[in-house]
Amino acid sequence: MSLRAIQLLLATTFLGTNLACAQASPASASQAQPASNWPTRDGWVTLRDFRFGTGETLPELKLHYLTLGTPHRNALGHVDNAILLLHGTGGNAHSLLNPIFSNVLFVPGGILDINKYFIIFPDDIGHGESSRPSDGLHAHFPAYDYDDMVRGQRMMLDEMKIDHLRLILGTSMGCMQSFVWGETYPDFMDALAPFACLPVQIAGRNRMMRYMAIQDIKLDPAWMGGEYKTEPLDGLRAANEILLVMGSSPLQMQKQAPTREQAEQYVDRYLERTMASTDANNMLFYLNASRNYNPEPKLETIKAPVLWINSADDFINPPELGIAEKLVKRIPRGRFILLPISDETRGHGTHTVAAVWKNYLAELMRETEPQQ
Repeated sequence: MSLRAIQLLLATTFLGTNLACAQASPASASQAQPASNWPTRDGWVTLRDFRFGTGETLPELKLHYLTLGTPHRNALGHVDNAILLLHGTGGNAHSLLNPIFSNVLFVPGGILDINKYFIIFPDDIGHGESSRPSDGLHAHFPAYDYDDMVRGQRMMLDEMKIDHLRLILGTSMGCMQSFVWGETYPDFMDALAPFACLPVQIAGRNRMMRYMAIQDIKLDPAWMGGEYKTEPLDGLRAANEILLVMGSSPLQMQKQAPTREQAEQYVDRYLERTMASTDANNMLFYLNASRNYNPEPKLETIKAPVLWINSADDFINPPELGIAEKLVKRIPRGRFILLPISDETRGHGTHTVAAVWKNYLAELMRETEPQQ
């Protein structure tokens, strides 16, 4: 993989998750949306009086999404070729249009060929062009969580007249949402492909890092309870530094920055770009959205086949915890793949490098092809 391709991957990686605003990369924000050649269509849904799990409500929750391909309706009028692709924390609908993902999967004859499938890319609550704290409510925006996000996605699909999905594929936060989908709406999809996460509560080092980033912002006097006039730069800088480490791949970073000077320049470029493209309130909310995530007690209720893939160099979901190997046994039709560290893996961000895991996805699609 070329340095340019690596930069494009990192440009869409925060917590190794897809971040279209260059959350964890020296690449620019414009590089973070590199796949404008795909003929996407914009869509909007407005959900009236949306009630969050906290009991808070919004008079209007606006959800934005992109689509590729054309919906196909069967003899009963139901869409039978829809695929939902879920981005990561801080990402948006453009995240999985990254060429190292899209140019492998969406092309003619590809596993997710857009001539065959109707692909939906949502901007999650708090992300992209959907309703988010920076729109005006700031720290008074409802404290959304993954359950709210999944419920919003389901309501969006209802508005789109889609009542079944061929596949849900999610990366990082989207990976976690895939497990929530499987438990909350077990008959809604033919298959689930959660990449780069664990189906347990966010605890241990993972929560510690998120909590430190949140506190870095809140404890900056310039944050002013979320009513800052300019970004709280000291807190935001510290938070972004933590996120860089969280999404890092030691092998690739050593290759890209083999000298002290190059390493320091990498950090300086990364901070220059992320500081210019990150809103502190938005970050606080999307980091904290995982606070009550915990699908572990209900894993047995997932009906759809599950292809769950993690990478051995994932700093956020380290394999030495042994969690995946234990819990996959409780998923009735679950399969777990741990990708070994290689020149092709990119730490947590391996979830976007389709060439590494595409054969597993192809097998899942073959095995779950609906009977005619």
